[in-house]
Amino acid sequence: MALVLGSLLLLGLCGNSFSGGQPSSTDAPKTWNYELPATNYETQDSHTAGPIGILFELVHIFLYVVQPRDFPEDTLRKVIQKARESKIDYDKPETLILGLKIIYYEAGIILCSVLGLLFIILMPLVGYFFCMCRCCNKCGGELHQRQKENGLFLRKCFAISLLVICIIISIGIFCGFVANHQVRTRIKRSRKLADSNFKDLRTLLNETPEQIKYILAQYNTTKDKAFSDLNSINSVLGGGILDRLRPNIIPVLDEIKSMATAIKETKEALENMNSTLKSLHQQSTQLSSSLTSVKTSLRASLNDPLCSVRPSSETCNSIRLSLSQLNSNPELRQLPPVDAELDKVNNVLRTDLDGLVQQGYQSLNDIPDRVQSQTKTVIAGIKRVLNSIGSDIDNVTQHLPIQDILSEFSVYVNNTESYIHRNLPTLEEYDSYWWLGGLVICSLLTLIVIFYYLGLLCGVCGYDRHATPTTRGCVSNTGGVFLMVGVGLSFLFCWILMIIVVLTFVFGANVEKLICEPYTSKELFRVLDTPYLLNEDWEYYLSGKLFNKSEMKLTFQQVYSDCKKNRGTYGTLHLENSFDISDYLNINEHTASISSELESLKVNLNIFLLGAAGRKSLQDFAACGIDRMSYDTYLAQTGKSPAGVNLLSFAYDLEAKANSLPPGNLRNSLKRDAQTIKTIHQQRVLPIEQSLSTLYQSVKILQRTGNGLLERVNRILASLDFAQNFITNNISSVIIEETKKYRKTIIGYFEHYLQWIEFSIREKVASCKPVATALDTAVDVFLCSYIIDPLNLFWFGIGKATVFLLPALIFAVKLAKYYRRMDSEDVYDDPSH
Repeated sequence: MALVLGSLLLLGLCGNSFSGGQPSSTDAPKTWNYELPATNYETQDSHTAGPIGILFELVHIFLYVVQPRDFPEDTLRKVIQKARESKIDYDKPETLILGLKIIYYEAGIILCSVLGLLFIILMPLVGYFFCMCRCCNKCGGELHQRQKENGLFLRKCFAISLLVICIIISIGIFCGFVANHQVRTRIKRSRKLADSNFKDLRTLLNETPEQIKYILAQYNTTKDKAFSDLNSINSVLGGGILDRLRPNIIPVLDEIKSMATAIKETKEALENMNSTLKSLHQQSTQLSSSLTSVKTSLRASLNDPLCSVRPSSETCNSIRLSLSQLNSNPELRQLPPVDAELDKVNNVLRTDLDGLVQQGYQSLNDIPDRVQSQTKTVIAGIKRVLNSIGSDIDNVTQHLPIQDILSEFSVYVNNTESYIHRNLPTLEEYDSYWWLGGLVICSLLTLIVIFYYLGLLCGVCGYDRHATPTTRGCVSNTGGVFLMVGVGLSFLFCWILMIIVVLTFVFGANVEKLICEPYTSKELFRVLDTPYLLNEDWEYYLSGKLFNKSEMKLTFQQVYSDCKKNRGTYGTLHLENSFDISDYLNINEHTASISSELESLKVNLNIFLLGAAGRKSLQDFAACGIDRMSYDTYLAQTGKSPAGVNLLSFAYDLEAKANSLPPGNLRNSLKRDAQTIKTIHQQRVLPIEQSLSTLYQSVKILQRTGNGLLERVNRILASLDFAQNFITNNISSVIIEETKKYRKTIIGYFEHYLQWIEFSIREKVASCKPVATALDTAVDVFLCSYIIDPLNLFWFGIGKATVFLLPALIFAVKLAKYYRRMDSEDVYDDPSH
């Protein structure tokens, strides 16, 4: 168990492949607010080859052409099973069939290797016989050139063909140089790459305790939130109860309050109306008395002798006829009083209806405070339980096997790092030998192709078409000599180069096809996860190695895939088989004590709703008869004039008529009476009109407050009965429901927290991504990208250059006779030839 992560890293650094499988869900619920601090790792998840990757892809395409068959999973399984056998019987049919399958899969590589071996065997022999033949003046050894009609054409064809082949060889040499340089530079990066991986592994080791501390610290956050709700039980629980009661009670109280306001307005309107009626009665009496006096005065004035003389008599008669209009409105003194209604309203107001409504409001607003005062003891008990849960969670995290695993894994990482740093200089030393050998091989090929280039350059530049073969110039002859030197070096070294090509080809191609490609496609993992493959007694090797429970399905593919997704070690390795955290973080077990404490939480509430006195007050107000009062009489009088005529117009008319009379006592007397009428209008009529306006406003208020009064009161009483029934029948269930909701809220904090702990430990804590990255570094980056890819590019380039040396030397031998100076030549009698 303690060597779990160590085993993973060991497999990774040794180049073995593992894990994958069906990925586990690692998505936390979105409602959780907790999040572990992010861990940043230095090593990149992927490796890019850069521009040189195009050359590597060409090699991969060539290998696919040579070896197009799929990865032989079944064959590899059988090979591993055969390798476990102490003695292999090669005569068994299954062994022969397995050998044939291996040959069939390796057919392309075997064919290329056979061709390479033929090249290695035949090239020295051909070179030997070619040399002996030349020494015997055969095979072009005789320095005599026979003239041919197409000689000029052949020379050009040979030269162009050799040039093209030399260019192809140069490309191969370039690939060899590039591959040789890549091996050297990439091996130098290995130290930095290893240091980066070990740094990430140490980050994993250092961050895991911090993550566990963070998880524990979040309990205080959760507890503080719960304490905040417990301390605010008045607003949380009491407010919840209040919110449930408001919709059924507040509208009733608002209506009663509105009715209390209407009663006050009614009283004020009746008082104003009563005082206005008394004032109108008095003012109307005074107006009538004043009008009677002024009429008496006018009659006395009209007895003047001048009124019997025309034309003054006509004016006097006109005035005498209009005196009948100077009368007050007698109906103003007959308006009925409202004393009885006012007394009834005053009796209603003896009950402080507004105060009763305020008591109802206050009884609701006091609910939060009463809830808090009644739950002090229970809240204190809940807080004690919450404080105890923190120590239980601390004990659980202390017993996690992750801590023990990381302790031993730390030792393993230190030892592995020391081993790698101790052996890296040796690897770099071997790399220098490889680089030097590759440089010699590429330089040797470069030397051969340089001789060919020099031969072509000197031959083309020094060739004189007018010169005979025996008179060719020194430059042309030197070109031919260079070509033959290149031919000699080709025969001498090409078979040695082919030996190196074949050896590196067989090794590099098989590693690429059997390790690198199946590692990338995860096919290699499926082989390693084959039941009973690596150990005939274990169904699944990894679970048998870690837990001694081989029947448990724990695969290399699944482990690698989960680590690649940055999943926690606990969930990746299924550590619940040795320490099931669900048993220790059982939500019901930890929240049962909280729930039991909260279940003892009891709240008793009394809601005041008006009472019998308030009900009687409303009923008495409805019985006052305000809604049945006849307002037409009052409204009719407010639209009439207090006098029979408009006194101001009458006074102006009287004054105009007096002015039409001759000056004298009559005229003066009439003008005095006109002024008296104006004074009456000002002092008597205008106050009456103002009183009538006040009466009109009071009547309108009474109409508004009394309109449908009985129906309103009945509706309020019905609503009051409904609200009272709701309180009587539902207050207990409301309190229970809100208490349950409150309990669920408090417990919910810890349920979320405990679920988050379990999720974090399973999926996040000690995420093994650095281990998967180390495995990728060891196999995909170091082995495949740093070593195999450059190695394959090396044999690809050098092999291509070596193979093309064969046609190059043929064309060089053919072309050399056209550049070298001959000892003899054909002689013709016909000068035209």
